Amino acid sequence: GAQVAMWDISPEAARAKAEEINADYPDRALPVECNAIDKASVENALKETLEHFGTIDFLLNGAGGSHPTTTTTTELEFFDIEPEAVQKVMDLNYLSAVIPSQAVGRVYADKGEGAIVNITSIGGGLPLSRAVAYSNGKAAADSFTRWLAVHMAQTYAPRIRVNAVAPGFMITEQNRFLLTDRDTGELTERGETVLSQVPMTRFGDQPEVVGCAHGHHAGHGAGLIHVDRQDGAVGCRGAHEVGVDQIVEGLVGDELAPTTDKCGVLAAQHG
Repeated sequence: GAQVAMWDISPEAARAKAEEINADYPDRALPVECNAIDKASVENALKETLEHFGTIDFLLNGAGGSHPTTTTTTELEFFDIEPEAVQKVMDLNYLSAVIPSQAVGRVYADKGEGAIVNITSIGGGLPLSRAVAYSNGKAAADSFTRWLAVHMAQTYAPRIRVNAVAPGFMITEQNRFLLTDRDTGELTERGETVLSQVPMTRFGDQPEVVGCAHGHHAGHGAGLIHVDRQDGAVGCRGAHEVGVDQIVEGLVGDELAPTTDKCGVLAAQHG
């Protein structure tokens, strides 16, 4: 299995997850405090990771999120959304992929190989949500993924791979009571609207995101895939919540043989 450094804006969350992993796989996980949209913080996290592990082989950019101040409702019309609120959510979903990729990408350029996976969203390509800044931020992250894949391969080395996983709607603690009734568990009107746009008429499952991300990290077979959209279970919000912890556990587990003796960084920051 792999060794992982978990960069998180919450040192308590990173430490708790590292302790959980290290209980089963000793000395595999390193908790690192990091604000993924602050360049100095990312550089410090990179330094700590390299001092501990020596190198980095894969990067998962899993930070992201939305905010009520950029989501239209009957009380908040599009015309009244503040530009400052849009900028904060855009930064969280776009710069959180750009800045860690700059830092770790330099390591890859020096050694001629490496892998980056950005967790984006189906909402970056389809207008499925009232969360305007979230959708736009994920669209920017998708575009960035394509650009960076070409740039790193052509400028530095073809063995540097950059991909994105764009999950669909999933039930998370963040959106559970928007999509299902708190008392009955039945779909809300919003939940029914979401599923009416999904060919498979269901929400996504965590293993679908995890398996896809594992494939991009584990082997070179994904080298020519830049944005892997999971359209069958369409959606957007909360995808970063449900995938990152499970991806970490899979990467350090013995069942993922191709990543043995690799070191990775998983940047997870919720806004």
